[in-house]
Amino acid sequence: MTTSCKLSMLLALLASAGAAHGQIYKCQPPGGSVEFTDINRGSYCKPMDLPGMTVPAPPRRVAPSPRNAQPAPVATPGGFPRVDSAEQRARDDDRRGILEEELKNELQKLATLRREFNNGEPERRGDERNYAKYQERVAAMRDSISRSEKNVDALKREIANIR
Repeated sequence: MTTSCKLSMLLALLASAGAAHGQIYKCQPPGGSVEFTDINRGSYCKPMDLPGMTVPAPPRRVAPSPRNAQPAPVATPGGFPRVDSAEQRARDDDRRGILEEELKNELQKLATLRREFNNGEPERRGDERNYAKYQERVAAMRDSISRSEKNVDALKREIANIR
């Protein structure tokens, strides 16, 4: 590699890495090649003095200590609309009714899926002469049952969270 090529690589490195970090090092391990980096890798690295390329190191972020950590107060804007308790209760009742209707429908769907699944041995259809097609349908049914059970659990949790 020619000297001008190395110099251009160094300048490119300095332009990209120098903007993000404060110090550039020239590292030359015994019997190794020269490397320019922003990490001091030991006694074989020497800081470079580059005029015009001094960039302060970025400030380090300090995580708050757990003992002093308190949630920040949430400020409600003055013009934020308020809902009186009777209106909120009516909204919650509507929500509960909708969720209970969805739960009823999902439970019916789950019962139908389980009946068709027949404990993992659903009846074979005429278009399933190939056993692999039958297995695919059984796997799809198993997935549908699992998804429906998760939906039922989620709906029950959601209903329990309503005040």
